[in-house]
Amino acid sequence: MSLDRSTRLTQLAAQDKFDCITITPGPNMHYFTGLSFHLSERPITVFFPVKGKPAIVVPAFEASKTDNSLIDWQLFTYIDGQEPIEAYQAAAKALDMNGWRIGVEALKMRVLELRLLETSAPKAKFDPAEAIIAQMRMIKDADEIAAMRKAVAITENALAHVLEGIHPGLTERQVGAELTLALLRGGAESLSFEPLIQSGPNSALPHYVVGDRVIQSGDILLLDFGVEVGGYASDITRTFAIGEASDEIKKIYDLVKRANEAGRAAGKPGASGQDVDRAARKVIVDGGYGKYFTHRTGHGLGLEGHEPPYMVEGNIVPLQAGNTYTIEPGIYVPGLGGVRIEDDMLVTPNGSESLTTFPRELKAIG
Repeated sequence: MSLDRSTRLTQLAAQDKFDCITITPGPNMHYFTGLSFHLSERPITVFFPVKGKPAIVVPAFEASKTDNSLIDWQLFTYIDGQEPIEAYQAAAKALDMNGWRIGVEALKMRVLELRLLETSAPKAKFDPAEAIIAQMRMIKDADEIAAMRKAVAITENALAHVLEGIHPGLTERQVGAELTLALLRGGAESLSFEPLIQSGPNSALPHYVVGDRVIQSGDILLLDFGVEVGGYASDITRTFAIGEASDEIKKIYDLVKRANEAGRAAGKPGASGQDVDRAARKVIVDGGYGKYFTHRTGHGLGLEGHEPPYMVEGNIVPLQAGNTYTIEPGIYVPGLGGVRIEDDMLVTPNGSESLTTFPRELKAIG
């Protein structure tokens, strides 16, 4: 798989007139090489030249990990106490990089790696390569989709379990702890992000995380969380009433639910992220709460919690079968509370499928 992906990467790079694509530790390295390293003070960089053999600069004590990849590497190492610039210069010389146009991960590469590359190949030009990488990663294969389905199943099972124990008097932090335990016990390899546990007026803050507020009868409780399986993420949001919801909350909830339905229905091959955003947003605007829907309708999902394609005004790139993304309209009224309903979507050849199926009706708990 890594060989196929790296070959395709260099083909696309050549079409965009790049001579080489560089990758640093993170999701892209996992995707293209099958290798997992963490970012540290010891820099690591992979080089995929359009012509010639791929290369990797890596600390000597981690060099054996490269044997786990199917790629036949040119290997350049450095030991602790030795400046990594020597290994980078050796790689640049072996690849003959001077004068090249080199693609970099502009949103991920640190100044550390960029300066090492600039010093090693002073006549090279460095440009963002995100568009090429996204073109590949946006279309998920069967194995990637299977991992996401498993992540979703773990997420929804944990949610069903945790809801049984939520009641007034618990703090947001206590709910978050129980949810985290349920996710890990259910088979999650890790959390895809820190769960958002938002009660009462805190639910009107879209990215409020968790605090010590005590959950009270009459509150809205918004839970937004996800896990990773095989490196692939799930991401779900459901909103609940603690006891009886007010009439305005019921009205808001109905609007968000219908906006979610419209957004899910709009996703299909040929539709754009803008089309999906407009379909969901129109329901909320027509309902009189447009100014309280303050973010895009959704984002791509896969090796990262947020990645292309984005369901947002201005994104006119057509969706394709294999794209995965979220639909998460919301209404957030300061002082009252917020409602968001989020689902994970897969574009199919004939439309779209919601990987998340947890009930979307307003449920009273506690």
